[in-house]
Amino acid sequence: MACFLVPAAEAVVTTAVQKIAEKKGESAGGEGARNTAMKWSQRLGWLNKMLWGGVMLLCLEHIWHGEVQPWPPFLTAMDKPGEFGPMIHEIYTFGVPMTITVTAVWAIMVAFVELKDKAAKNLPEERARAIEGGA
Repeated sequence: MACFLVPAAEAVVTTAVQKIAEKKGESAGGEGARNTAMKWSQRLGWLNKMLWGGVMLLCLEHIWHGEVQPWPPFLTAMDKPGEFGPMIHEIYTFGVPMTITVTAVWAIMVAFVELKDKAAKNLPEERARAIEGGA
């Protein structure tokens, strides 16, 4: 009925945060601050693509099943007072867990990339020590 509203709300917030990070990156004075802002803008872009893609698919599925209509109040569950409770139940039981799962997958992706970046930065030092005969 309306489970896509939860990831849509998170996608709106994260899209706004991404735009702010982009503007900070463009106006940042130092190279390090600019790189950090642009790096996080890129990573928030991954989350936004995952969230907006899921919202579009869920919205299409709900339109397909006649649960969304092109006129206000847009959700057919809002037309009948008896369906409002089940709609809220669906939001809590499906929308919230889906959003948490997508955000957790994104967090794992970011953690993996951060570890790879850290390993790549440390690699030249390790090789330099090995070349110099250090342990």
